[in-house]
Amino acid sequence: MTFRDKLEKRIAATRSNLCVGLDIRAEKADEATKQMIIRVIEETLPYAAAFKPNSAYFEALGWQGMRLLEEVMKAIPDDVPIVLDVKRGDIGETQGYYAKAAFEQLGVDAVTLNPYMGRDTLEPFLKYANKGLYLLGVTSNKGAADIELQKTGDRYVYEIVADMTQASPQVGLVIGLTNAAQEVLSRTPDVPLLIPGLGAQGGDLAALKDCGRKAPLLINVSRGILYQEDGKTYAERAQHWHESIRSALY
Repeated sequence: MTFRDKLEKRIAATRSNLCVGLDIRAEKADEATKQMIIRVIEETLPYAAAFKPNSAYFEALGWQGMRLLEEVMKAIPDDVPIVLDVKRGDIGETQGYYAKAAFEQLGVDAVTLNPYMGRDTLEPFLKYANKGLYLLGVTSNKGAADIELQKTGDRYVYEIVADMTQASPQVGLVIGLTNAAQEVLSRTPDVPLLIPGLGAQGGDLAALKDCGRKAPLLINVSRGILYQEDGKTYAERAQHWHESIRSALY
């Protein structure tokens, strides 16, 4: 089964496009942190189309953090896609080792990639034909205006990146909700989208209303589920975002 097949099946089963981001702020890779992450996974699972652990938060805890990442991913059922947020981008041989680490060692279903060193940097990941790739198209930060939203000739830089998605139906784009204006979406091909920027970053779901896209959408919420002083459980927050996303899309 390909990543896209797995994702579409999960979206259909849960009627959800919510991706739960595991951006865990922790001082130690200890048992308390492990149990906290597992609690997040277990509580949000009914509302999650996928989970997206951010590698940086685990790497910052040293080898213990990477072991922790491997351990908590075991709490995610096999039928639920895992997107590893690593934004890798390097020359071919190095990229090959990044691909091996993600797909063979960690066993994730998809990764985020930085495509700005060119098409050849994608090739080591494309060798894993059933795995998914999300290329940075228009990200959710203000700095998207510095490169991604610049024009070269009559096209935007992110449109050139979008051309790279034609390499495989498993390749999609990261489109940040804070920058997902109608013009951006209209210039973006109908490929799988990973959409950060909802919740703490202030992205507006109205941008996705009646977008008419057929390829699967994953709308990520991290801090809006993990770190809110509202007295609600992880499950209640996930349910809120699940329902909000569904109302916007359907």
